[in-house]
Amino acid sequence: MPLDASNTPEYLHSVCPHDCPSTCALEVERLSDTRIGKVRGARDNSYTAGVICAKVARYAERVHHPDRLTTPLKRTGDKGAGISAFTPISWDEALDATAEGLLQAEQRHGAEAVWPYFYAGTMGLVQRDGIERLRHVKGYSRQHSTICVVLADSGWQAGVGVRRGIDSREIAKSDLIVVWGGNPVSTQVNVMTHIAKARKDRGAKLVVVDPYRTGTAAQADVHLMVKPGTDGALAAAVGHVLLAEGFADRDYLARSSDWDAELEAHYAARTPEWAAGITGLQPQEIVDFARLYGRTQRSFIRVGYGFARSRNGSSNLHAVTCLPTITGAWQHEGGGALYASSTIYPLDRTLIQGLDRLDKSVRVLDQSRIGPVLTGDPRDLGAGPPVTALFIQNTNPMVVCPETTKVREGFRRDDLFVCVHEQFMTDTAAMADIVIPATTFLEHDDIYTASGHTHLQVARKVIEPYADCRTNHAVICDLAKRLGAEHPGFGMSEWQIIDATLEASGLPDAQSMADRRWLDCVLPFETMHFLDGFGHADKRFHFKPNWAEVGPDAAPMPRLPGHAPIIDAADGDHPFRLVAAPARTFLNTSFTETPGSRKREARPTVLIHPEACTRLSLKEGDRARLGNRLGSVVLHVRPFDGLQSDVVVVESIWPNADFEEGLGINTLVSADAGPPNGGAVFHDTAIWIRPA
Repeated sequence: MPLDASNTPEYLHSVCPHDCPSTCALEVERLSDTRIGKVRGARDNSYTAGVICAKVARYAERVHHPDRLTTPLKRTGDKGAGISAFTPISWDEALDATAEGLLQAEQRHGAEAVWPYFYAGTMGLVQRDGIERLRHVKGYSRQHSTICVVLADSGWQAGVGVRRGIDSREIAKSDLIVVWGGNPVSTQVNVMTHIAKARKDRGAKLVVVDPYRTGTAAQADVHLMVKPGTDGALAAAVGHVLLAEGFADRDYLARSSDWDAELEAHYAARTPEWAAGITGLQPQEIVDFARLYGRTQRSFIRVGYGFARSRNGSSNLHAVTCLPTITGAWQHEGGGALYASSTIYPLDRTLIQGLDRLDKSVRVLDQSRIGPVLTGDPRDLGAGPPVTALFIQNTNPMVVCPETTKVREGFRRDDLFVCVHEQFMTDTAAMADIVIPATTFLEHDDIYTASGHTHLQVARKVIEPYADCRTNHAVICDLAKRLGAEHPGFGMSEWQIIDATLEASGLPDAQSMADRRWLDCVLPFETMHFLDGFGHADKRFHFKPNWAEVGPDAAPMPRLPGHAPIIDAADGDHPFRLVAAPARTFLNTSFTETPGSRKREARPTVLIHPEACTRLSLKEGDRARLGNRLGSVVLHVRPFDGLQSDVVVVESIWPNADFEEGLGINTLVSADAGPPNGGAVFHDTAIWIRPA
């Protein structure tokens, strides 16, 4: 239906829902009640600043893709066979069958046999987290959400004590920006906008610390190309130089941290020569960086999620947060560090998540270990029952989770009932018994926080739902009725939940929030910079963390900042270290269907140093087999000199079917949980390589 007689397009406010710290403010061109045109960044939002990634700018490719699911489906063929194995059914049939599957699992083995499983396919709080309300009301197994951030969260918490940092907009007022463990050119483009302003207006320098020459590293003044998992050694050696050469703010250390003689001696032993042997850098590279950092008061470290991908990621990130504490950079505008600021939002999430019904005695299952969970590993199941029913929203574990072979084995169980609520026939949906079609963010209402900026945003739907798609919230409420689950949230619309949540939080009502588009929740300068104290009870930064307070697996954690040698190290049988980094135009698996993304990425490829290619008798375009004890995969080779010779990179995540043997890169990634509080280890894998 046209909007008016002339069908004049209009731009409506929305919010990017995808798993990215930016949660960009958007302006979406609405061509009709059911079609969009262009998507652009909101120019008057001080963080988005009119800039969004190419993936979301092409969002019309996704929302109007001909392969979107249009109707509920029941599997009548083999698991994993794709759309041809399904038969269309009505919504009532689909919901009845799903409720029956969940109820049967509960009746046979108890409520913990059911595992609602979700993640960040949308970052909207109502559509993402409403599944938690159903979980808590029914007493289903809980979820430890470890795919993305837990390792980094733990490392930041250990030293800083609270999950917030300096305002990201202060990058524009910095004289040195250090992007450490991130690639914002691909994953958070707004950061590059503010860096560009600092470089233009202030002559700021950009340093990138990353195992390979990413798009961000290619733009840097300095690229420190460390071996994967060695960032803590680099940080400790930088601290050594800062202390030895007089760049430390001794007064700040004394009044704001737990600094003592033991730490002094510890850093004195962490020389650049020591770190060079671990990181693969030259000692002088470390010294030069330390001096640049030490003499620049307005030094901003933008910490990335790369730290959340290694077994020692928590200790590495903690070591990095020590640097602005040694120099006192926290005291200056444009100085300090930012990992995430998600705790600044004063939202009461009780209604959304059903926290009033949370029973902490119900077991918790690790999201990243879905393979071991579904194959009955007693370390995961404990004394509880097997998982015999899954209800999945907003994620694609058959591709994104570690140990793909084991994940597939678990999904193939005959006694496992699976319902997947999805937009496309993903690898996970293809394994389901029931598949139901989901809306995109442009087709429903929601409320959004961020981790990379300070704006709270509310967005109304821009267009009507595609075909017969339904929102996550609507499906949860319909299931709750069939399951006998009672909670006020199940009888409310999305908009009513947003309004009630804002009221309970002492914030403007939903319509006021939608009218103003965003609310800046930035805290005072003194608080954002920890000048009124860090997040610990003693208000000090902790060089000596109490890791036992951060997570239950504290034993492997080092007492003092530096390198924790707990990674999957290369050896004679596995001489290469694999980094499974994000591809520029994919976001997890959210854009692997869109033509623009697939055209740019071309095919699954492994980046190998030319020297290693020579040793392996491989050249451009050759097929190589990568493997370890978990399995092997075949990819095409691209010689690339932007990494160390014993490091390889596979930019992904491609659907499994795009690999020659039907299993993706996470076949090689272990489901080991990184200490101290879990976390997937996607960039921490030792492998061998052979010509295929």
